[in-house]
Amino acid sequence: MASALAAKIGLNSLKRRQAKNFSVRICTMESDMEFSCEVKWKGKDLFDLVCRALGLRETWFFGLQYNVKDTVAWLKMEKRVLDQEVPKEEPITLHFLAKFYPENAEEELVQDITQHLYFLQVKKKILEEEIHCPPEASVLLASYAVHAKYGEYDPIVHKPGFLAQEELLPKRVINLYQMTAEMWEERITACYAEHRGRTRDEAEMEYLKIAQDLDMYGVNYFPIRNKKGTDLLLGVDALGLHIYEPDNRLTPKCSFPWNEIRNISYSDKEFTIKPLDKKTNVFKFNSSRLRVNKLILQLCIGNHDLFMRRRRVDSLEVQQMKAQAREERARKQVERQRLQREKQLREEAERARDELERRLIQLQDEAHMANEALLRSEQTADLLAEKAQIAEEEAKLLAQKAAEAETEMQRIKVTAIRGQEERRLMEQKMLEAEMLALKMAEESERRAKEAEQLKLDLQEARESERRAKHKLLEITSKAVYTSPGLPPDSLDSDLSFSRENLSFDFKDTDMKRLSMEIEKEKVEYMEKSKHLQEQLNELKTEIESLKLKERETPLDIIHNQNTEQGTSKHSNFKKLTLQSTKSRVAFFEEL
Repeated sequence: MASALAAKIGLNSLKRRQAKNFSVRICTMESDMEFSCEVKWKGKDLFDLVCRALGLRETWFFGLQYNVKDTVAWLKMEKRVLDQEVPKEEPITLHFLAKFYPENAEEELVQDITQHLYFLQVKKKILEEEIHCPPEASVLLASYAVHAKYGEYDPIVHKPGFLAQEELLPKRVINLYQMTAEMWEERITACYAEHRGRTRDEAEMEYLKIAQDLDMYGVNYFPIRNKKGTDLLLGVDALGLHIYEPDNRLTPKCSFPWNEIRNISYSDKEFTIKPLDKKTNVFKFNSSRLRVNKLILQLCIGNHDLFMRRRRVDSLEVQQMKAQAREERARKQVERQRLQREKQLREEAERARDELERRLIQLQDEAHMANEALLRSEQTADLLAEKAQIAEEEAKLLAQKAAEAETEMQRIKVTAIRGQEERRLMEQKMLEAEMLALKMAEESERRAKEAEQLKLDLQEARESERRAKHKLLEITSKAVYTSPGLPPDSLDSDLSFSRENLSFDFKDTDMKRLSMEIEKEKVEYMEKSKHLQEQLNELKTEIESLKLKERETPLDIIHNQNTEQGTSKHSNFKKLTLQSTKSRVAFFEEL
């Protein structure tokens, strides 16, 4: 069976060699690319082609990875592609990934494309929980990931629910707390809003600066055994080799920095590391498979070379890249300041427009109120005129009745001679008539005075009407002008800004000032970095009451214990490397 399979593989390999070309699919973190390659191409030829397609110059961090049985392998640069254990079916699928991680992302990653590829890969590893990340750091990292995708926070655009379809937190963190998706979004958005003033590239770099301090960042783990046959884990990263217990990938038991290692080799399943101190015993361990030893050796050699490279003067290529990166950052800074000034001018124009609109509305309200006052004055004047007319008619009627009463009194006096009794009755009626006439005369006089007063009120109402009309004319005439302090003919010119009005020139002094501002920003960032831990602690305090303790994973518990003891990734590494190499080798063998 095995011989038949080998024969089939050999036949496929022969057919492939007889063909002139073969196709390869390269999967990056963002997209897939397909290339047609010649059968004679080596790994380096294909790798260089991919790097050129991506515009990547910092090639030493990356490699082409493929799966071999139950492990992974990296395409060897010096061997032909088809002579390696790559997948047999076409197109051959390879993954373009970061093979080595920098010690300090901000200092070492020069190109934006390099930074972006690292950001995508680290984010994927955190979300898939290949890198353990505490909940408070997960929220802060998610806010920078949102900033890198959506740009600067805008409350008008980024309304509640805009992150509903985004995968931002590891499932372990979500399950650890009694918090809804809306509550997580609110926490992430609150942090996101604090990142104003940063670009997308800066948000990605902030993400990497926080992620590189995570205990499992950049570490490749391999199962090994020491001389006693104890199951352990070997961790390989940018700083050196670390030995872990199988159930604790966060805190190494001992570490060997690259500057203390003289030689690395393997024979079959036995791996040998010779310390720099020749008097110290060699450091040996066994791995389960030969293929894993090859992978460990590749990672050790590559990480060691980069470790030594960082401690030498940069090559001319790197110096050139860094100079170009500085110029590009300076250009972007100038462009950002220009855009910021344009934005400020636009906001000022919008504020001026809003103020003019507010003033116009105010004048319209005043005009409306004046119209209503005028209408009320006219109605009052009409009512007073009507009352005056009624009073005049009542006065005339009373005067007529008084005249009739006087006539009746004269008639009574004429008939008073008819008898004593009649005279007495007449006198009584006459007295009553006189009293009625007197009362009517008084009422007539009162009504006449009231009519006179109504005439005065009417005159006063008409005077008020005249004043209201005059004020309405004043308000109407003021509405055609702009707000106080602006000349009438500047209304239209202030609401439209041409490109000429927004342009400005930068001289040498601007570049010097820009350099000073960049230095100032660097100092300010150093101050801000001191508060990063405080920010994480504050986030942890806010969500601590909603944690479900029973759902904590073993790594969560170990991380909490390390935090309580004040142990961090760098402090632990420094403490372990202060021990002598000899004692560390002895400790490893005794584990």
